Amino acid sequence: MRVADLGTLSLVVLFAVCLATIAMAMLGARRRSARLVEGAVQGIYAMAGLATFASSLIIYAFLADDFSIQYVHHTSDSAMPLFYKITAFWGGLDGSLLFWVLLLSLFSALAVRANRHRHEELIPHVVWILAVINLFFVALLIFVKNPFEPFMLEPEMAGAPRGLNPLLQNAYMIIHPPSLYLGYVSLAVPYAFGMAAVITGTVDSAWQRSVRRWTLFSWSFLSFGLVLGGLWAYEELGWGGYWAWDPVENAGLIPWFTATAFLHSIMIQERRGMLKRWNVALVIFSFWLSIMGTFLTRSGVVQSVHAFGKDPQLAWIFGIFLVVILVGSFGVLIWRWDLLRARSELESPMSREFAFLINNWILLGMAFFVLGSTIWPTLSEWILDDRITIRESHYNHYMTPAGLALLLLMGVGPLLAWRRTSTESLQKQFTIPLLFGVVGTLLAMGLEARRLAGVLAEMGEAAPSAKELGAAFGDHVWALACFGLCAFTLATIAQEFARGISVAKRNNPKLSVVDAGIRLLLKARRRYGGYVIHLGVVLMFFGFAGKSYGVDRKINATPGDVIALGDYEIRHNGLTATEDWQKQMITAELEVIRNGRVVDVLEPARWWYFQLPEQPTTEVSRHMSVGEDVYASMQTVDMTTGVTQLRLFINPLVNWVWVGTTIMLLGAAICIGTKKKKGATHE
Repeated sequence: MRVADLGTLSLVVLFAVCLATIAMAMLGARRRSARLVEGAVQGIYAMAGLATFASSLIIYAFLADDFSIQYVHHTSDSAMPLFYKITAFWGGLDGSLLFWVLLLSLFSALAVRANRHRHEELIPHVVWILAVINLFFVALLIFVKNPFEPFMLEPEMAGAPRGLNPLLQNAYMIIHPPSLYLGYVSLAVPYAFGMAAVITGTVDSAWQRSVRRWTLFSWSFLSFGLVLGGLWAYEELGWGGYWAWDPVENAGLIPWFTATAFLHSIMIQERRGMLKRWNVALVIFSFWLSIMGTFLTRSGVVQSVHAFGKDPQLAWIFGIFLVVILVGSFGVLIWRWDLLRARSELESPMSREFAFLINNWILLGMAFFVLGSTIWPTLSEWILDDRITIRESHYNHYMTPAGLALLLLMGVGPLLAWRRTSTESLQKQFTIPLLFGVVGTLLAMGLEARRLAGVLAEMGEAAPSAKELGAAFGDHVWALACFGLCAFTLATIAQEFARGISVAKRNNPKLSVVDAGIRLLLKARRRYGGYVIHLGVVLMFFGFAGKSYGVDRKINATPGDVIALGDYEIRHNGLTATEDWQKQMITAELEVIRNGRVVDVLEPARWWYFQLPEQPTTEVSRHMSVGEDVYASMQTVDMTTGVTQLRLFINPLVNWVWVGTTIMLLGAAICIGTKKKKGATHE
């Protein structure tokens, strides 16, 4: 039997198993039949096995260069390296849907196995909900986008294999899409448990702990995938930035906002018994937005540098599924509305609960602002017959103050007590962080004044006047505010760690500061792991603020030219043309000179793949330091004259974005390891 036929058959069997699993789980829940529920659980395991088998078949087809399968023909070629043949599995629309099914099946099996004895009443409902979601995607594979679809004629008649898009043949793209998929797909698990708890009326704290850890898992992979996407854009596209509110990247950011909101608000429910309805709504929104993100990237309704092509049929199918999820989920929530009544009420605006609530509203507002802005060009085309363009400045205008408000709340929240905070406590808690915030702002303003004075001195002018300083501060007001808030929040985190370490050393004076800090993390992982996450976010904001002070030059240069770039000079030494078995390459040699000394040699390049010569790639070169990047990309080149169009940047503090991400993910790993002991309180 051919791979194409065997693959299609495996999908058909998977479809049948999904249907049988749904039926057994529903009947088992209704009749309280342990035998039927056990059969449904085994069905979930069978789904994981069949999805794995189907996925292994398509990977085998790529490795064997089986170009009789249309999907393999369109996304691979025999000259591609082994790694990229494997990653081509999810590099196209059909394969990405199969990858979705694979991950969802595996996560479903893991979640059911881990919780079947802990939440016996919930399990049948969890099983049928996960199986229904899987059924939808399997149906898409069979009836709309079958990755095993063979050519009706000989494959040679379709022309040479196209190969994977050269932009995707990048080390980051081996990890970036799977990471986002892991984040998207795993949000189905907390959704299934949340809906099962509401359906059964089992709304105690037990299901929340399982949901929280799964959501944190999803959040971590969404975070990792988003930042890897930014790093890919920074190093591969050659435009000098890492985030431009591209619709496909927005699709991953939107559920990240709601998942972040849930991870904060669930603490209020666990501590005070509040926000039960709100938390269920956040679980629904997070899953719904993950499907919305899948819809946006795979239906072609948004225009993006790395979206899939338009498919009106897929758009309508996903649209109907989204409506069903939203109506069905909130219908269940309304049905159980009274059961989800809060045990206590908000007592004071000067409390940690209130800070978390404001945090939630800002995050939810940001999510739906980004969603609305992302789909508005498409809606305007449908409604007004005129597709408008939403520019980066539109997002930055509204999202910058919202982001700084979150940074402020990140520093304020830990300083407030649960229920209410006394005036004495406010003074004691806020004194040091406020002092650091003021000093940080003044220091940033001083450095800005010094920078402006240096610029004027180079122009032969006097020291900056008050008017010039005011204009400079006005241009960078958000950056200056960000530096001050970073200092404030960093001081809050340091103060919390210092107090915890002080208590640990008081209990055991023999401990060193390092040992006390490690014990603190191990004893209260969730609390102090959260502070580590906040530390990473602060460092990321520090890196974001540096963008306001960047230098950007686009220039045509010939060998021998010396280009001024901020405090640097860039000397164009010449061009080199080379090729390998896969592509042709033209590389420029640029010396980076500072204070008369060569500090680095950059080699930006353009690559033309033989398989797709009409899609050359831009290979960036960077001189990295703690304070800034000197960044060069080649836009066009004329080998006869040597004229090279270069884009040159100085990107201050950009590497702190990547450092902050690493620390943030470390904090998430610490939190995921949390196991709440019976009778322990939540912090």
